[in-house]
Amino acid sequence: MQSGTVHDKERRLVLVVEDDAALRTGLCEVLGEEGYQVLSARDGRTGLELALERDPDVVILDIMLPRMSGIEVCRRLHEERIRGAILLLTAKATDRDRVSGLRAGADDYLTKPFHLEELLLRVRALMRRTPAADDAPRRYAFAGIELDFEKFEARRHGEPLRLTPREFKIMRLFCESPGRVVSRNELLDKVWGYDAFPTTRTVDNHIVKLRKAIEPDPANPRHIVSVRGVGYKFVPEPEAAPGTENDPL
Repeated sequence: MQSGTVHDKERRLVLVVEDDAALRTGLCEVLGEEGYQVLSARDGRTGLELALERDPDVVILDIMLPRMSGIEVCRRLHEERIRGAILLLTAKATDRDRVSGLRAGADDYLTKPFHLEELLLRVRALMRRTPAADDAPRRYAFAGIELDFEKFEARRHGEPLRLTPREFKIMRLFCESPGRVVSRNELLDKVWGYDAFPTTRTVDNHIVKLRKAIEPDPANPRHIVSVRGVGYKFVPEPEAAPGTENDPL
């Protein structure tokens, strides 16, 4: 198992699932003008089938849909562990609706009415967090650790290893480009996302937990190496212990 270098993929795919014909047409036109490939569906069940069949990079999903609600579609897609991100559109602005959508697996949400520029900004942010289909690492192995990003399963020397979904996202980002320094801000943007408000200390705390899971000696990490003042570097097969320029955190 190994990963490849990730690069920008031309004409990335967006699926719009919206029963309002005028809004659906408008969104498809604007997204097409931005250079995206666009698919659309007017009901939840068709949207679900298209998402599973075509593997879009981003799904723009209305909550109130015929045949299957957006929340249920979102839940089903999350259970299938689709690669793409989900942006919910809702005419409701209560905390309960927002929480329901996020619990169902949505990555972001937008309340109607909204400005098209804001929607495009959110789509761009989600695209940055979503590996292109041809480049997304599905599995990765190093130093006795086996990661399956499709099944969300991990093993260490053949024994099951418990990682949270957030930890899988961090490891997937590292595995996309081993040896590259990943800044804390990049981790915040691509793992936590556009609408979250964590701090760089949140990143550090998650790295501490990851090291406890995968490092033979978490106090002297050899795979997730700190780069002072910048962030972290993933080293699958270190030749030697980290040098003095690297801190435990």
